[in-house]
Amino acid sequence: MHKQVRVVVVGCGDIGSRVAVLLQQQGWLVHGLRRTTAHLPAQILPIAADMQQPQCPADWPQQPIDYVVYAMAAQRMDAQGYQQAYVQGQRHLYSWLAQHQQQPKRVVFVSSTGVYGQNDDSWIDEQSPTEPARWAGQIMLEAEQCAAQSGHPATAVRLSGIYGPGRHMLIDRVRAGYHAPHLHSFTNRIHADDAAALIAKVLLVDAQGQAVEPIYIGVDNEPVEQAEVVAWLQQRLGVSSVAECILKPRSGSKRCSNARARALGWTPRYPSFREGYAAQLAE
Repeated sequence: MHKQVRVVVVGCGDIGSRVAVLLQQQGWLVHGLRRTTAHLPAQILPIAADMQQPQCPADWPQQPIDYVVYAMAAQRMDAQGYQQAYVQGQRHLYSWLAQHQQQPKRVVFVSSTGVYGQNDDSWIDEQSPTEPARWAGQIMLEAEQCAAQSGHPATAVRLSGIYGPGRHMLIDRVRAGYHAPHLHSFTNRIHADDAAALIAKVLLVDAQGQAVEPIYIGVDNEPVEQAEVVAWLQQRLGVSSVAECILKPRSGSKRCSNARARALGWTPRYPSFREGYAAQLAE
């Protein structure tokens, strides 16, 4: 009889809950940590905690923990909010693991391609230099280093442009007449289901005793100019542009490669924005 694999998903929100369900379906014992646990998926063992508080939550598991996924989302979109969510929260986690003498086989930190500062349409992979110009990318890089120096084996999964159920800002904007005539900057996307599947894949491969890299980029197969995405959505929605509603450019322009993630055995169910948005619009 195999001992059940035990994982704690810290930050069991949209992506974290999807990961938790995938692992639970594989027979893993999954604890989900969030401030309010009422909306956790069924079968996920609740841990009610605020990661900004240093004291260990009362319902932290006493048993050995095999894996941890750190999938927090900042409550505030400013430097202090990022620092609290991604750096300080992680430090609290590592102190709780130490208090319980828990030695997970791997910590997976859910990061962002914001750690790259490239703005020249170049192709990016896990070996590309990380020199973010913006504070958000700089703090994410600090958070990745926090995981790497935690004393536990760590992997950062750098996601980009997550969309899917409940994330329809671009669709709403296009519907309202926003357009992007000049936005030839490249954007990278991943559907929320594919993002969760990649994070789960890293853990499942590790649990099988196979080698896992310290960094994976999580994007679909097709970086694409923002203008092309908007034009496609306009056509699907049957809407036209409103002259004064012009989308602001996103920061940076780069093309992220998912070759390393695919080499792990992960394949996106939504290979490009077309399949993903078509599914979203069909709901």
